[in-house]
Amino acid sequence: MEHFDDVDAYLAASEQWPDEVAALRAVLLECGLDETIKWGKPCYSHEGSHIVLMQEMKHFLALMFFKGALLDDVEGVLHDQGPNTRSARRMQFTSVADVERLAEIVPAYVEQAIDVEARGLEVGPAPEPEMVDELRERLDADPDLAAAFDELTPGRRREYHLYFSSAKQSSTRASRVDKYVPKILAGKGFRDR
Repeated sequence: MEHFDDVDAYLAASEQWPDEVAALRAVLLECGLDETIKWGKPCYSHEGSHIVLMQEMKHFLALMFFKGALLDDVEGVLHDQGPNTRSARRMQFTSVADVERLAEIVPAYVEQAIDVEARGLEVGPAPEPEMVDELRERLDADPDLAAAFDELTPGRRREYHLYFSSAKQSSTRASRVDKYVPKILAGKGFRDR
Protein backbone atom coordinates (compact mmCIF):
# COMPACT_ATOMS: atom_id res chain seq x y z
CA MET A 1 0.00 0.00 0.00
CA GLU A 2 1.42 3.34 -0.98
CA HIS A 3 1.88 5.89 1.80
CA PHE A 4 0.61 9.43 1.30
CA ASP A 5 1.38 12.46 3.45
CA ASP A 6 -1.54 14.52 2.19
CA VAL A 7 -4.51 14.50 -0.11
CA ASP A 8 -2.60 16.31 -2.87
CA ALA A 9 -0.14 13.40 -3.06
CA TYR A 10 -3.02 10.92 -2.95
CA LEU A 11 -4.79 12.71 -5.78
CA ALA A 12 -1.62 12.85 -7.88
CA ALA A 13 -1.28 9.07 -7.59
CA SER A 14 -4.95 8.26 -8.18
CA GLU A 15 -5.49 6.37 -11.42
CA GLN A 16 -9.06 5.15 -11.17
CA TRP A 17 -11.17 8.10 -9.98
CA PRO A 18 -8.89 11.19 -9.89
CA ASP A 19 -11.41 13.62 -11.41
CA GLU A 20 -14.20 12.40 -9.14
CA VAL A 21 -11.94 12.59 -6.05
CA ALA A 22 -10.97 16.16 -6.96
CA ALA A 23 -14.59 17.21 -7.51
CA LEU A 24 -15.79 15.58 -4.28
CA ARG A 25 -12.85 17.00 -2.36
CA ALA A 26 -13.91 20.52 -3.35
CA VAL A 27 -17.44 19.87 -2.05
CA LEU A 28 -16.13 18.52 1.26
CA LEU A 29 -13.71 21.40 1.80
CA GLU A 30 -16.61 23.83 1.27
CA CYS A 31 -18.27 22.10 4.25
CA GLY A 32 -15.47 23.36 6.50
CA LEU A 33 -14.07 19.92 7.25
CA ASP A 34 -10.45 19.21 8.16
CA GLU A 35 -8.65 17.06 5.60
CA THR A 36 -6.03 14.40 6.22
CA ILE A 37 -4.98 10.94 5.13
CA LYS A 38 -6.23 8.19 7.41
CA TRP A 39 -5.98 4.46 6.64
CA GLY A 40 -4.31 5.50 3.36
CA LYS A 41 -7.38 7.40 2.15
CA PRO A 42 -8.68 10.99 2.22
CA CYS A 43 -10.49 11.47 5.52
CA TYR A 44 -12.54 14.49 6.57
CA SER A 45 -13.10 15.43 10.20
CA HIS A 46 -14.82 18.06 12.30
CA GLU A 47 -13.37 19.07 15.68
CA GLY A 48 -11.38 15.84 15.84
CA SER A 49 -14.25 13.50 14.94
CA HIS A 50 -14.06 11.56 11.69
CA ILE A 51 -17.08 12.35 9.52
CA VAL A 52 -16.40 10.86 6.06
CA LEU A 53 -13.77 8.87 4.20
CA MET A 54 -13.27 8.60 0.44
CA GLN A 55 -12.74 5.08 -0.85
CA GLU A 56 -11.77 4.31 -4.43
CA MET A 57 -13.54 1.07 -5.23
CA LYS A 58 -13.34 -0.88 -8.47
CA HIS A 59 -16.75 0.19 -9.79
CA PHE A 60 -17.30 3.50 -7.96
CA LEU A 61 -15.89 6.16 -5.70
CA ALA A 62 -17.42 5.87 -2.24
CA LEU A 63 -17.98 8.61 0.29
CA MET A 64 -18.31 6.64 3.52
CA PHE A 65 -20.09 8.23 6.46
CA PHE A 66 -18.67 6.63 9.60
CA LYS A 67 -22.04 6.79 11.40
CA GLY A 68 -24.22 6.76 8.30
CA ALA A 69 -26.70 4.38 9.92
CA LEU A 70 -27.71 7.25 12.22
CA LEU A 71 -28.40 9.68 9.37
CA ASP A 72 -31.84 10.41 8.01
CA ASP A 73 -31.40 9.32 4.38
CA VAL A 74 -34.24 11.46 2.99
CA GLU A 75 -32.72 11.41 -0.51
CA GLY A 76 -32.19 7.65 -0.53
CA VAL A 77 -28.53 7.96 -1.53
CA LEU A 78 -26.83 5.93 1.22
CA HIS A 79 -25.84 2.32 0.65
CA ASP A 80 -24.80 -0.36 3.13
CA GLN A 81 -21.09 -1.18 3.14
CA GLY A 82 -21.86 -4.88 3.38
CA PRO A 83 -24.13 -7.37 5.11
CA ASN A 84 -22.21 -7.27 8.41
CA THR A 85 -21.57 -3.54 8.63
CA ARG A 86 -23.52 -1.87 11.41
CA SER A 87 -22.60 1.80 11.35
CA ALA A 88 -21.06 2.98 8.08
CA ARG A 89 -23.08 3.93 5.01
CA ARG A 90 -21.77 5.31 1.74
CA MET A 91 -22.70 7.43 -1.24
CA GLN A 92 -21.45 6.09 -4.57
CA PHE A 93 -20.15 8.10 -7.53
CA THR A 94 -19.21 6.81 -10.99
CA SER A 95 -18.56 10.14 -12.72
CA VAL A 96 -17.92 13.82 -12.12
CA ALA A 97 -21.54 14.33 -13.23
CA ASP A 98 -22.61 12.17 -10.24
CA VAL A 99 -20.59 14.39 -7.91
CA GLU A 100 -22.10 17.52 -9.47
CA ARG A 101 -25.61 16.06 -9.23
CA LEU A 102 -25.16 15.35 -5.50
CA ALA A 103 -23.08 18.46 -4.70
CA GLU A 104 -26.00 20.13 -2.92
CA ILE A 105 -27.01 16.97 -1.06
CA VAL A 106 -23.56 16.06 0.31
CA PRO A 107 -23.32 19.14 2.59
CA ALA A 108 -26.72 18.36 4.16
CA TYR A 109 -25.57 14.83 4.97
CA VAL A 110 -22.23 16.14 6.29
CA GLU A 111 -24.15 18.57 8.51
CA GLN A 112 -26.26 15.71 9.84
CA ALA A 113 -23.12 13.66 10.51
CA ILE A 114 -21.53 16.56 12.40
CA ASP A 115 -24.71 16.87 14.47
CA VAL A 116 -24.63 13.13 15.25
CA GLU A 117 -21.07 13.55 16.55
CA ALA A 118 -21.91 16.71 18.50
CA ARG A 119 -24.79 14.93 20.23
CA GLY A 120 -22.55 11.95 21.05
CA LEU A 121 -24.82 9.44 19.32
CA GLU A 122 -23.52 5.92 18.87
CA VAL A 123 -24.75 2.93 16.90
CA GLY A 124 -25.85 0.26 19.38
CA PRO A 125 -23.91 -2.95 19.75
CA ALA A 126 -24.55 -5.71 17.27
CA PRO A 127 -26.71 -8.54 18.52
CA GLU A 128 -24.74 -11.67 19.33
CA PRO A 129 -24.93 -13.91 16.25
CA GLU A 130 -26.45 -17.34 16.63
CA MET A 131 -23.78 -19.86 17.53
CA VAL A 132 -23.30 -22.75 15.11
CA ASP A 133 -23.80 -26.22 16.56
CA GLU A 134 -20.22 -27.22 15.81
CA LEU A 135 -18.85 -24.41 17.99
CA ARG A 136 -21.45 -24.95 20.72
CA GLU A 137 -20.57 -28.67 20.92
CA ARG A 138 -16.86 -27.90 21.09
CA LEU A 139 -17.34 -25.27 23.82
CA ASP A 140 -19.59 -27.62 25.83
CA ALA A 141 -16.93 -30.34 25.66
CA ASP A 142 -13.98 -28.10 26.60
CA PRO A 143 -14.41 -25.76 29.59
CA ASP A 144 -11.04 -24.09 28.96
CA LEU A 145 -12.03 -23.28 25.38
CA ALA A 146 -15.43 -22.02 26.57
CA ALA A 147 -13.78 -19.73 29.11
CA ALA A 148 -11.30 -18.43 26.52
CA PHE A 149 -14.10 -17.78 24.03
CA ASP A 150 -16.14 -15.90 26.65
CA GLU A 151 -13.09 -13.75 27.44
CA LEU A 152 -12.79 -12.55 23.83
CA THR A 153 -14.15 -9.10 23.05
CA PRO A 154 -17.65 -9.05 21.56
CA GLY A 155 -16.21 -8.03 18.18
CA ARG A 156 -13.78 -10.94 18.14
CA ARG A 157 -16.53 -13.42 19.10
CA ARG A 158 -18.70 -11.94 16.35
CA GLU A 159 -15.95 -12.38 13.72
CA TYR A 160 -15.57 -16.04 14.68
CA HIS A 161 -19.35 -16.57 14.57
CA LEU A 162 -19.60 -14.98 11.13
CA TYR A 163 -16.69 -17.00 9.75
CA PHE A 164 -17.86 -20.32 11.17
CA SER A 165 -21.48 -19.82 10.13
CA SER A 166 -20.56 -18.84 6.55
CA ALA A 167 -19.67 -22.46 5.74
CA LYS A 168 -22.57 -24.37 4.23
CA GLN A 169 -21.53 -27.86 5.32
CA SER A 170 -21.27 -29.07 8.90
CA SER A 171 -17.92 -30.75 8.19
CA THR A 172 -16.48 -27.44 6.97
CA ARG A 173 -17.81 -25.58 10.02
CA ALA A 174 -16.28 -28.22 12.32
CA SER A 175 -12.96 -28.01 10.46
CA ARG A 176 -12.95 -24.23 10.81
CA VAL A 177 -13.64 -24.46 14.54
CA ASP A 178 -10.80 -26.98 14.94
CA LYS A 179 -8.39 -24.76 13.02
CA TYR A 180 -9.06 -21.71 15.20
CA VAL A 181 -9.10 -23.39 18.64
CA PRO A 182 -5.42 -22.49 19.27
CA LYS A 183 -6.05 -18.81 18.48
CA ILE A 184 -9.13 -18.71 20.70
CA LEU A 185 -7.18 -20.33 23.56
CA ALA A 186 -4.45 -17.70 23.04
CA GLY A 187 -7.07 -14.94 23.39
CA LYS A 188 -6.65 -13.86 19.79
CA GLY A 189 -9.28 -12.76 17.32
CA PHE A 190 -9.86 -14.21 13.88
CA ARG A 191 -7.64 -11.58 12.21
CA ASP A 192 -4.99 -11.34 14.93
CA ARG A 193 -1.54 -12.75 14.27
